[in-house]
Amino acid sequence: MEAKPPMPMRTVWRGAVSFGLVAVPVRLVAATEEHRGRFREMHSGCGGRIRHKRVCEVEGPQEEISYADVGRAVELPDGGLVPITDEDLERLPLPTRHVAEVLGFVPGTEIDPISYGRAYYAAPEGPAADRPYVLLTEVLARTGYVGICKIALRQRERLAVLRPRHGVLVLQTLLWSDEVREPGDLGPSVPVTDREMQVAERLLSELTGIEMQQLEDEYGHALEQLVAAKTVGSEVPELPTPQPAVDLLTALEQSVQAARRSRQ
Repeated sequence: MEAKPPMPMRTVWRGAVSFGLVAVPVRLVAATEEHRGRFREMHSGCGGRIRHKRVCEVEGPQEEISYADVGRAVELPDGGLVPITDEDLERLPLPTRHVAEVLGFVPGTEIDPISYGRAYYAAPEGPAADRPYVLLTEVLARTGYVGICKIALRQRERLAVLRPRHGVLVLQTLLWSDEVREPGDLGPSVPVTDREMQVAERLLSELTGIEMQQLEDEYGHALEQLVAAKTVGSEVPELPTPQPAVDLLTALEQSVQAARRSRQ
């Protein structure tokens, strides 16, 4: 498949990162771009494409509302709507609208990866930002610490972490503690033998190291195969589903041998 050109880096936030009495003017741009799906909605009955229309509850569904005429509002308990404009949001009495104040620094290993959200590159804004920007980036890289801050972004206040990556500051949003679910009793509690643990550790050792840059998203190619088969009325061969090992220790030992052969 032909690679699509990268999306332009649009600024999503402008303000300053502050730590102590030092303020660093920055702008945020999205650091990641996920692969998008290719499906369209259709009517299962006749095969027609489904279209969604913006309609007004007051004026009825006869006329579609243009996107330019769509505003935002906050719903009251009685169902009434209070309109909120961009100008209103600019006057929102919230310090984190334009300042991401570092509340403290912690070792990066203390952040549970389950809490990580969207990542943004924080680029310095103006020559006055360069020296404090480089200083903050390098001191974080040298110490292994990350900065914890709050920022108002995309119509909500978020917890975020500041960390260095390739000489650039990354601001990555974090889930609030009450947004992370505990697993409860999802995990089984069965004993494993010392021998099974030893062989499993050997298997991990054999499988250590992977070239992440060489991994590709194969979903699109598989979907193309499925579409091509359905177009001509043929069937796509079904892939086998891995089954749990009957003898765990034997499966581990065979896996170690297979991993060694693949590296020769």
